[in-house]
Amino acid sequence: MSRDEQLKERWEFLVKKLSAQFSDGDPLELDGIVYLVGVQELGNFHRKFKKDEKVNLMHIAICRLLEPYGYYDFDFFDDDGWPHYTMKEQLPPLKAGEQTVLMKEALVNYFMEKEYIT
Repeated sequence: MSRDEQLKERWEFLVKKLSAQFSDGDPLELDGIVYLVGVQELGNFHRKFKKDEKVNLMHIAICRLLEPYGYYDFDFFDDDGWPHYTMKEQLPPLKAGEQTVLMKEALVNYFMEKEYIT
């Protein structure tokens, strides 16, 4: 099985599993899954977030997801428990499709690392 086919299979499985758990089976989109990672990384599961906090959660998730690729380094937790990252390297210019593939790969790797999927 090619790497692309394996990623596609794992991505579809991940979407199905997360959708069943968090959206009553309605398929979650990429942004929704990134948001879930942000909430997971913050560790504050049972509260409502304001609009600006939701943007910050997405940022946390992207930093965490791209950390293994060498683009970000975890720096510290602030007094409110929010993680902060330092950019190590600028992302190369990517086409929209390439960005999507990178994020799907990063999400699949993240959830495999967390042993949510295999």
